[in-house]
Amino acid sequence: MYNIIVLFKQILDIDQMKIDEKTGEPITKNLPYKIEDLSKNAIEEAVRIKEKYGGKVIAITFGGDQATMSMKEALAMGADEGIILKGYKENNPTLTAEVLATKIKTMQYDLIIMGNQSADSYTGLLPGKLAVKLNIPLLGNAIKLELEGRKARITRSGDEMDYIIESELPAIVSVEQEINEPRLPPLVQIMMAGKKPMKVEEIKVNVNSSKKVISNKAPKSDRKRIIFEDIDKGVEEVAKVIRSEAK
Repeated sequence: MYNIIVLFKQILDIDQMKIDEKTGEPITKNLPYKIEDLSKNAIEEAVRIKEKYGGKVIAITFGGDQATMSMKEALAMGADEGIILKGYKENNPTLTAEVLATKIKTMQYDLIIMGNQSADSYTGLLPGKLAVKLNIPLLGNAIKLELEGRKARITRSGDEMDYIIESELPAIVSVEQEINEPRLPPLVQIMMAGKKPMKVEEIKVNVNSSKKVISNKAPKSDRKRIIFEDIDKGVEEVAKVIRSEAK
């Protein structure tokens, strides 16, 4: 049996995002959140391990009231408990690792599973920074995960061959999308998820960010609205534009 912590991130559903035509800024008011894709792979892998070996899965994410629906989805997928860390709004991997490590150090765990990067920042830095803060091994970019006693073994895809890496537990495993196909929980499980333990905890770590967002605007994309009735001439003109932009 294994005690597993799965870390997931919720992001704005940009597929539903609109841009303010006057300011060029994204309209995020009332925009729903969703669990980002690699986080779903992490949740799925944690639940599969629990189903195979037994144990418990505790899901952790950042957010406030808006994180409740995402957490219920994680619980519906098979996590046993949920913890929402409220009050931390930075997107700095170093600070995020510090906050997560402070919480995780108070918990008992054998394995931490998370995505190898997030869909909104793509830094890929958090797994390594968290491993340093917790002083435990990192098995990164896993496309397969196996457990044997107190050992974790992953398969990592390389350019010409796959690599097998193992370490003693506790350890962090960051997963790639290829590791599994996340399940879609049925309606019954979604409804039952509300009965599972879920709590919101205020962040008690003081962090100072060195970053400041100066601008957040969509690039202008004005079309010339030129219509070519002669296809051959149109192809020639488009090719000229492409060549000029490439220089």
